[in-house]
Amino acid sequence: MTIWLTGLPASGKSTLAGKVRDEVASKSKIAYVLDGDQLRKGLCSDLGFSSNDRAENIRRTAEVACIIAGGGAVCTVSLISPLAGARVHARNLHSKAGIPFYEVYLSAPPEICEERDPKGLYRRYRQGLLTDLTGMDSPYEPPAHADLVLPTHELSIEESVRQIMELMMRAR
Repeated sequence: MTIWLTGLPASGKSTLAGKVRDEVASKSKIAYVLDGDQLRKGLCSDLGFSSNDRAENIRRTAEVACIIAGGGAVCTVSLISPLAGARVHARNLHSKAGIPFYEVYLSAPPEICEERDPKGLYRRYRQGLLTDLTGMDSPYEPPAHADLVLPTHELSIEESVRQIMELMMRAR
């Protein structure tokens, strides 16, 4: 199956993806994380942040997630994936392959994400050194029908992991 984590920059996607991977692996299951930052250093290093490039980034990630999950692993995707249509494409791709797909929305508000800002993105945006920051001058479309919504500004990492694991167990 694929667990697709979506949310604003600094909403907790990468941290949560790693914790979910560790929890799944502790149960002797194969687990893999596809992290947006890592993918942009390799597989998607030729892409920028235009609308077309963002869509291609998500398309490539969905294809790889489908391959990994199709091989029997739990694939957790940590990707802003700002546009609803691209996330629907990822879900449909999995559906056609008969692979369960669960969209998890990390719903931390922009001001909390900006306070966290581990990569300094919001700071650089405020300084005029960065443009096209998702949720600021580039759109983010929150999921209308996520399989799970996690207000990561209100929940601990452990509680968020527990809720994802419960989602996975209900799916079986």
